Amino acid sequence: MNEFEILMEKILAVFAGPGFKDELSKSKKTFFESTVPNEENPELFDQRMSQFYDWYFFSRELDGFGQTPLEVCENSRELRFSQEEKNNLLLMRNHRHSLFQFLKLKDEDVHIHDLLKNQKLIVRKSRQIFGFDTDEFFEARLIPAGDTYVFSRGFCFHPASVKKFILNEVKKHRKNPDLDPEEFLLRLIKMRYKFEQYRHVKPELIYSDTSKVGL
Repeated sequence: MNEFEILMEKILAVFAGPGFKDELSKSKKTFFESTVPNEENPELFDQRMSQFYDWYFFSRELDGFGQTPLEVCENSRELRFSQEEKNNLLLMRNHRHSLFQFLKLKDEDVHIHDLLKNQKLIVRKSRQIFGFDTDEFFEARLIPAGDTYVFSRGFCFHPASVKKFILNEVKKHRKNPDLDPEEFLLRLIKMRYKFEQYRHVKPELIYSDTSKVGL
């Protein structure tokens, strides 16, 4: 684990621990709805849980707090942070959450295009260099680190056949700053889960404004 992952686990030990049992349960219902990952598929289960905890930690406001675990953790009586950890918390709060297109891999540098902000970026000496496909858009979070970024654990890859739908939605968000990208990205994750649940249905029928499978 890198230093950001270690710090995140430290914080989640409190905010996803016994004292937040009801909060965590409610959050899982919101995130997974009827598509809770099957523990019989460990790889898929771990991937989905990484996506959930990223969302819970970075994006989901806690009931009664109005802020995320990342934003309120320094006020917790159960947590103490070194100066280095406080510096890393600031970097994590400045993370970039978006949809990306993989462009190329050069040595260990991952070249990507941030679709929502229409910017090209390089994740230098990335620990994640496998699983990327130029035909699949993916959701991820980038934590700034010096002159580069570090990927958080949660990735969500979307089928290549739905690129047109995603690009149309991206255009709407570029034109209208009042649209909430967090809601859009969460909706896409749920579409991905529905696609896995209904394998007999073409992904284009799920990734749609007129989806018939409950989205």
